[in-house]
Amino acid sequence: MGEYWLWWVVAIVLAGAELLTGTFYLLALAVAFAIGGVAAFFGVSIGLQWLFAGILAMIGTALAHRWRVRRGEPAPQPDLDVGGRVHVETWRDDGTARVLYRGTHWDAVLASTATPRRKTMYIVATRGSTLVLGDEQPA
Repeated sequence: MGEYWLWWVVAIVLAGAELLTGTFYLLALAVAFAIGGVAAFFGVSIGLQWLFAGILAMIGTALAHRWRVRRGEPAPQPDLDVGGRVHVETWRDDGTARVLYRGTHWDAVLASTATPRRKTMYIVATRGSTLVLGDEQPA
């Protein structure tokens, strides 16, 4: 099997993964890898194959990014965890906590230093995978 098949198989895998994400970045990479395969098919050296694929990947991702910015970012989704009640298992000396929420353990921080520490707290926001806690359920 020629090495061009490897390029094309990776391009197909990337295109298939793109169907799951919908961002067009993986599609740009898939096209770049397909062109790398075309270069391999015509007997271009491996260094030039990678050069073609690399340059096309950079151009494609830049175009995908420009298109995404031009059409606008999607509206932020509401945080469905806000208002959820959590059980605080342990408070740490640095003010963070380990809580039980939705059947698993999470790291949490207080919304402010004035927020009292309790065993039952409420989620007022999230910061990545860290829960921000308050002592009253938000409206």
